[in-house]
Amino acid sequence: MPQPTIDPRWAELFSVMVHDVRTPMTVVAGYVDMLLKERFGPLTDKQRHVLEEVQKSCGRVSALLKEGSDLTSIERKMMPVHRRGADLREMLRAAVEQLPPLADREVHVDLQTGSGDSSFPADAPRLTNAFTALIAGLRREVVLTDRLLVHERRTNDGFEIRIGDEETLALLDGASIGDLPVFNEWRGGLGMSLAVARRILNAHGGHVAAPPDGRKTGAIIVFRP
Repeated sequence: MPQPTIDPRWAELFSVMVHDVRTPMTVVAGYVDMLLKERFGPLTDKQRHVLEEVQKSCGRVSALLKEGSDLTSIERKMMPVHRRGADLREMLRAAVEQLPPLADREVHVDLQTGSGDSSFPADAPRLTNAFTALIAGLRREVVLTDRLLVHERRTNDGFEIRIGDEETLALLDGASIGDLPVFNEWRGGLGMSLAVARRILNAHGGHVAAPPDGRKTGAIIVFRP
């Protein structure tokens, strides 16, 4: 059966869509801000609450548009990756530290790093943000425990990072990334953050795979710089 053809112009078309949505979104957000500052008169408590909810939704849409812009820039090869000397473990620590809080519960992220040299040629800010997006996305999937494990170790030809709860990491132990399913980067409620993260990881020589049973609670990243 022939594979569907993907229009090579999709990234350009999506970029136009992002721009066309961002313009009215900026106007809406600006007027909401002026209303909240009572530029047009005083507000009741109920009116302020409604406007604050609108402002939060505007922020979420703006973040989604930023991710869409980043994704199209990467696909169109318009986002350069400047790789310089960095420390992989320091980037992982920074990624965990900048994780946003969960709205409905607390899940502790337990980072365990290996030993030996962890120098790594990277665009440190971009790679750190990619780690944060991936860890945040997997943390959101954890429901049966309050801990997400992030284990890093040096291998003969690079680095390996395993992320998941204890049961998922047990499934990943000893698994070859070539035998694992492709990591599903398209998930409802996460925008395009995982798609952007996967492409940044790939640009650094990283490959991302999912657990052998396809569960969403884990991932394995292998770097061969």
